[in-house]
Amino acid sequence: MDAVRLIVTSRRALAGSGGAPETMTEVWQAQALAQAIGSRLAVSGPPELRGEALGLTELAGRGCGVLDTPHLATEDLRAAQLTDLGDARQALLCLGGLLGEVGIALVGLACAADDESTYWQCMEAIDAADESRDRVREMLRRLADREEVLPEREAG
Repeated sequence: MDAVRLIVTSRRALAGSGGAPETMTEVWQAQALAQAIGSRLAVSGPPELRGEALGLTELAGRGCGVLDTPHLATEDLRAAQLTDLGDARQALLCLGGLLGEVGIALVGLACAADDESTYWQCMEAIDAADESRDRVREMLRRLADREEVLPEREAG
């Protein structure tokens, strides 16, 4: 499945999640998807994105690592369903939106946390989602810079 479709599916699932366990599972799914997209971009994306994409992979992996790993069947793991990035710019725009929504959901969970462990899990995951989103923004900036340079080369 292409990245944008998986991101849209994740956004819907996150928005429709009910209690804290379900939301935490969707947050984990989103981070795992960001990790998979970053990995794919690092290997086969535009050369100017590869360093930032590797950073995204590491940060999103940290985002998964600070959360309890949900018990999901392989076929339910959205990151495992990623087969195509499609348009890198569109995928990154959608991923940035998903990571922003992840941060908002985590703030809500942290505010409602009954125990310190859940609170700190949320805080660490917020940090990872925010840093991942920063990497996505940097990759979008680099793509925009590349698009400005390409027309100049074609004209010259």
